[in-house]
Amino acid sequence: MRKLTVERGAALKTLIRGGRVIDPKSKTDAVKDILIENGKISRIGRGIDAPDSSVIDAMGLVVAPGLVDMHCHLREPGFEYKEDIESGTRSAAMGGFTSVACMPNTKPVADNSEVISYIIKRAKAAGVVNVFPIGAVTLNSEGKELSPIEELISAGAVAVSDDGMPVMNADIMKTAMIKAAKLGIPIISHCEDLNLTAGGVVNEGAVSAALGLPGITPAAEDVMVAREIVLADITGAAVHLAHVSTAGAAALIRFAKRRGIKITCETCPHYFSLDERECESLNTNAKMNPPLRSVTDAESVMFGLIDKTIDVIATDHAPHHVSEKSKSFQAAPNGIIGFETALSVSLTNLYHTKLMSLTDVLACLTYKPASILKLNKGEIKTGADADIVIFDPDAKRTVRERDFLSKAKNSPWIDKELYGAVIATIVAGKPVVLNGKPIV
Repeated sequence: MRKLTVERGAALKTLIRGGRVIDPKSKTDAVKDILIENGKISRIGRGIDAPDSSVIDAMGLVVAPGLVDMHCHLREPGFEYKEDIESGTRSAAMGGFTSVACMPNTKPVADNSEVISYIIKRAKAAGVVNVFPIGAVTLNSEGKELSPIEELISAGAVAVSDDGMPVMNADIMKTAMIKAAKLGIPIISHCEDLNLTAGGVVNEGAVSAALGLPGITPAAEDVMVAREIVLADITGAAVHLAHVSTAGAAALIRFAKRRGIKITCETCPHYFSLDERECESLNTNAKMNPPLRSVTDAESVMFGLIDKTIDVIATDHAPHHVSEKSKSFQAAPNGIIGFETALSVSLTNLYHTKLMSLTDVLACLTYKPASILKLNKGEIKTGADADIVIFDPDAKRTVRERDFLSKAKNSPWIDKELYGAVIATIVAGKPVVLNGKPIV
């Protein structure tokens, strides 16, 4: 892995020199210098002279906006044995993420201002990247009664979602959408019809049949995507669909966007790079919800990214303790970690296959998620917070379990070779990862 040369200077001034600056929002792709002062980007250009600054020589490397993950699980409060805000944000920084939005399925659920305030305060005290909490749509995410959404937003939540559980009652979801529209926030839907998934543990198809395991039909996702599109159309709400995994869902979203309905969506690296065959060995690190789908579904999700039907690549970072993932396939919990592999998996399967440009891949990981959540993040411009990632898109690395900074190790990419290595992650002008190692 290429190492950075760092010349120490004034503590509050850093010059990133000679990197290939890629900023998807402004469509910048050029060799430039970036001067950081007091946590902000003060100048961008060629040949910047700042003799009293610390200098990072980024020649031959990509300098991009810090990655933004709009869908992760930090597990705190309540499940700190799986992950906590400190370990989760350190893991995020290792993957090049400088901002993350955490889902509300904590214990207690983030359905009140006290939990939202706790997450914000805890992140400021122990986190190494920016943390933006997402509040619950319904009380205890039970889908029965709306949470005090206005209170959650006032406390600092940037969106609402019952992720991990769908809001099965369409009338409750409609009312929530109307509230979200009035507040000007997105509502994030976990699209799953529980009546169609009950008892399923793997995608319904050839693999489930061969293993003799109960399957989850892709229709469980598709029918809920269709419902949310209809409700978004009649309410005018900005509805974001989480973890798209099926060909049917991608087609429905494409149709909705052509009609001008305010739908955005995300997928995760595992849904375009892996498929249900990963489950043939009963490796619980391949068990998630929605499940890994068919080869056709994975190809359709990838095409959705290529034609920009799918807006965002999110991690759905879902850490679990090794004792939980060591259970049988049917008993083990759903979910995998993703912070430290998301960029590499995306580069390997989208950029190095020449299916997408580096700029387009980074767009899905930077300003697009930031824009949906209305965060002033995900771009490199004068006056912006100096949240930056420096990486080598061509470096090969083998994913090793021992290298994860997350408390959890439940990754399907362990021992697999990927392209892309994060060299440095800078948050508000402060390096938190340097030469591929945490420094905080």
